[in-house]
Amino acid sequence: MSREGALVVMIVVAVALLGALVWAWMRRTRRDAGLSTPIGDVPAGARELAAFSGLYVATTRHDEPLERLAIRGLAFRSRAEVRVTDAGVVLDLPGQPRMLLPADRLVDIGQASVAIDRVVERDGLARVSWRTDDGTVVDTYLRPQGASARALVDAIRPILPTGDAA
Repeated sequence: MSREGALVVMIVVAVALLGALVWAWMRRTRRDAGLSTPIGDVPAGARELAAFSGLYVATTRHDEPLERLAIRGLAFRSRAEVRVTDAGVVLDLPGQPRMLLPADRLVDIGQASVAIDRVVERDGLARVSWRTDDGTVVDTYLRPQGASARALVDAIRPILPTGDAA
């Protein structure tokens, strides 16, 4: 095979792979179109309990840390400012509207080491389990910087509804 022929084959393979990736992502966004993030600000009078800077890693199906959800605003990894208030958890991601995970939608909080393509030291991620508008339980993974995941988990734990289980 000539050099030009090999180049054409490589280009065709690359275009086919990119096409498959686009097709798969479009299917995923259609699959997850019914899931939404609660957009909004903290209610007036809510008291801030803690604030953390860090990374938003991913949102996945509950107890399926390798199944990324394409929820609008939460589909891609980014920097994050996390504020814990007595009304819920506020996520500020660059380029996205402010998201409030109300305290009554929080299901569980814990630590993790793996989510999607991110593997960190033991218990280096904070896992926040919460309910979407339709009642689906999802897990959002956060990696605080300048503080431990344990500190974030400990800040959120007091606002969890009592008697709520996943």
